[in-house]
Amino acid sequence: MEKYLLAHDLGTSGNKATLFAADGTLVKSATEAYDTEYTNGNWAEQNPEDWWNAVCLSSKKLLDGVDTGEIACVAFSGQMMGCLCVDDKGNPLRNHILYCDQRSEAETDILIDKLGADEIYRITGHRPSASYAVEKLMWVKNNEPDIYAKTAKMLNAKDYMNFRLTGRMVTDHNDASGANAFDLGSLSWSDKIIDAADVEREMFPEAVPSVEIIGTITKAASAATGIPEGVPVAAGAGDGGCATVGAGSVKPGATYCYLGSSSWISTTSTAPIPDAEMKTFTWAHPVPGFYQPCGTMQTAGASYAWLRDQLAGGGAYEDINKIMAEAPAGSNGLMFLPYMLGERSPRWNPDAKGAFIGLGLETKQSDIYRSVLEGVSMNLDIILKVMQAGIKIDDILLIGGGAKGALWRQILADIFGIPVKVPQYLEEATSMGAAIIGGVGCGLFSDFGAAERFVRVTGTTKPIAANSAVYDRIKPIFDKSYTSLESSGVFDDIAGLG
Repeated sequence: MEKYLLAHDLGTSGNKATLFAADGTLVKSATEAYDTEYTNGNWAEQNPEDWWNAVCLSSKKLLDGVDTGEIACVAFSGQMMGCLCVDDKGNPLRNHILYCDQRSEAETDILIDKLGADEIYRITGHRPSASYAVEKLMWVKNNEPDIYAKTAKMLNAKDYMNFRLTGRMVTDHNDASGANAFDLGSLSWSDKIIDAADVEREMFPEAVPSVEIIGTITKAASAATGIPEGVPVAAGAGDGGCATVGAGSVKPGATYCYLGSSSWISTTSTAPIPDAEMKTFTWAHPVPGFYQPCGTMQTAGASYAWLRDQLAGGGAYEDINKIMAEAPAGSNGLMFLPYMLGERSPRWNPDAKGAFIGLGLETKQSDIYRSVLEGVSMNLDIILKVMQAGIKIDDILLIGGGAKGALWRQILADIFGIPVKVPQYLEEATSMGAAIIGGVGCGLFSDFGAAERFVRVTGTTKPIAANSAVYDRIKPIFDKSYTSLESSGVFDDIAGLG
């Protein structure tokens, strides 16, 4: 039996190829970078040929010295919510428009005017936004009609790589649910939204389960990548979906928090978990039959990095943590609003600003330092509480670079009020998720229970009751601090000064 799973993580800055053994062991990895073109203030594009070159180079580097006859399957994770227009032969007609590109705000307003934000959220599980694919396709139609006229399909990043490997143009349910035009209830494209967008239904590729084997490596793809001809290729999923699988969130209530520059909390449920204020959003889960509620904040680790660079003289995080540990839970009444780049979940306010509230002459350096991590954690707790209103969550797994800090893990456990766990591999969840999807798809694994062999918990941090009691008193004040500034128009006034 084949013993290797080849996972590709096609990210924003490069492609990472990773080889996993069937027992969940990481064998080796190789990365190739590519560039992003930023223009016009809020435009972001990439050349899809750069992706392909990175996939070919990283594959050959990874497979050097490996018995490639032992590869059971290939599966991709990829950056989500993009728009790549290709013709009927799969040739790109323009650069790919990335998820972070915000050029289609006018198109977003058109959709809202026609259907209303609440109806779009009900159908798709997402707020209407310029971040999503259907709004980007509307922009192409309105601003590049010649390209739109030649467009046969709109693909996501990993879908185009799958096409280059197999010759088949499809997407998966998870990635499709990031288009803002996918009906979560029926797991099919929403004619209601597509009609309102006034784009062609045929441009949306067939959406299949993430585990579906969509084809095999072609002769041409084998020559370019070094992957043997005939190896099965699974549909794969978006990077957020793959991270969810790779974090072991493959059954209802299994929840994780990613702590990087940005941060998100995601869980698994049998139905979408809607929120009346649309604080969170929901994807179709890579595990068939499940959903993936999620909430993403803008500046988690980025706030920590700002603290280090601007207030701590660029010192080591270990030294900052030692000072931080001198302050008690609650930072002696000092609160930090972590809205350093506006905010997505739970505020959805691009004009929100960061703030320290409660400064006094008695405030110590340690209070300031600790309040930053507490503010980020308080914000994440609002997201978590939305999910806990719809599903029982007993503990939470931490992944990402921020999970390395013992003090931050304790702060999160105290604020969340549930145990916090860490796995052996803190920064491999996305690649592991793609590998697990591929393993289930090709039959190497019987089901997603195989995630247990990949996600090996190495530590648990339990909440300290006395600290949790302090934070429970602060939480409503933290929320009130934000809402008071927002409702009074302070954030709008500050934005007008720029």
